[in-house]
Amino acid sequence: MKLSKKKNKKLKRLNGRSLFIFVLKRNQSMSRILIIDDDVAFCKMLATYLKKNNFDVETAFSAESGIGKLEEKKFDLILSDVRLPQKDGTEVLRAVKDKTPEVQVILMTGYAQVSLAVDAIKMGAFDYVSKPINPQNLLDIIDQALQKKKVVKEQVKSAASSKRKTAEASLPKTLGSPEFISGISEVSKKLDQYIKLVAPTNMSVLITGESGTGKEYVAKEIHDLSPRANKPFVAVDCGAIPKELAASEFFGHLKGSFTGAVNDKTGHFKAADKGTLFLDEIGNLDYELQVQLLRALQERKIKPVGSNKEIEVDIRVVVATNEDLEKAVEDGKFREDLYHRLNEFSIKVPNLRDRNADILIFANHFLDKANEELGKEIIGFSDEVLENFQNYSWPGNLREMQNYIKRAVLFCTTDTITKEELPDKLLNAQPVEEEGLFKNQHEKQMIIQALQSSGGNKSQAARDLNIDRKTLYNKLKLYDIDL
Repeated sequence: MKLSKKKNKKLKRLNGRSLFIFVLKRNQSMSRILIIDDDVAFCKMLATYLKKNNFDVETAFSAESGIGKLEEKKFDLILSDVRLPQKDGTEVLRAVKDKTPEVQVILMTGYAQVSLAVDAIKMGAFDYVSKPINPQNLLDIIDQALQKKKVVKEQVKSAASSKRKTAEASLPKTLGSPEFISGISEVSKKLDQYIKLVAPTNMSVLITGESGTGKEYVAKEIHDLSPRANKPFVAVDCGAIPKELAASEFFGHLKGSFTGAVNDKTGHFKAADKGTLFLDEIGNLDYELQVQLLRALQERKIKPVGSNKEIEVDIRVVVATNEDLEKAVEDGKFREDLYHRLNEFSIKVPNLRDRNADILIFANHFLDKANEELGKEIIGFSDEVLENFQNYSWPGNLREMQNYIKRAVLFCTTDTITKEELPDKLLNAQPVEEEGLFKNQHEKQMIIQALQSSGGNKSQAARDLNIDRKTLYNKLKLYDIDL
């Protein structure tokens, strides 16, 4: 194996961690690896390194998210940090071995504990590596683990995998279905908690939030986690339906019922039967149609235009708006009885500016999406770009970020997005004033206590202090704290 002359021993640093990148020429098929680590920067850096070495890599930033991906896709190898929020790496190991015994798991940690290593291997882990990662050693261990997987696979029947694939094949494939991305910020955790709480029920849900925050993504996640997951999810933009065609669009019509009705039409209610009907921008509905909608929801029956026969429907309704519906009720623009019918459970989707700890997660997600759409292979962002992302207030929320990143990918001529590809509006962003903790004069002692309580785990310490990792590292440098 020969090292690339130009990229031999290229040292990359990110968030205080370093990793020597050796770009190797590998003659092997693309093995799929899942990396699970709550240190977002390290996780993405390790993913980039493995991609350069001809691996197909996906990432997750919590054990729960990683286990969820194991349900959705097939992986050849799992690289998981031992210390993770809520659930630890050993629970990931159990989940992998329960479902796919042939898949090998390598555990990573910054805390070299022999007893933990022995216990993990007894539970079925292939090996155990300590941070900082030795790249060449890691590649050797990965190769050995993949070889063992092939041997074990011959000995184990893949019944669980076959069952999962059969179930997935039965699900309706909807083009353009939104993909929900979980964050690691406190507001994101609260959002996830509410979604999981209400999803298994049949309650109507009102989703509020600013434009571009991802309300439809939340609605689809509620559907996907509900007992109706294998039934239709029908999304309707209420603001795009002409008033004169609204009844037909919602309830359908019979051929000849009005001028232009040349065929029978199935309305949104019937199309969503047994599934979920998502009504976006519900505040734009005409008042007269609100009366018809209320009756349909109460009776669970609809009458197509031109028909005298009622049709029973079984649907769950999830609605979204960026308007203040309570004020619309006070102003007489929205029916109070319909408002209460729709608002059995409410969820407010947080603004992106309140999810600072999630910015890197979303940025990398939109980068991957833009690469796929535009046929590019951009691997990441410069430190300066990431700093601008953190400083910017994102008035357009996730939609604005997605648009900026897609534009940057289009213009980018190297493998990294730099400030040259960003619009002036983003470049001129000023740092947001720090709140809460760092206005306290005893902040140094508080930081030290948090690090001691977490056993030196900076990710956990940052969460305990209710700040992001970048701010914590800046303060560690400022106070010369080295624990």
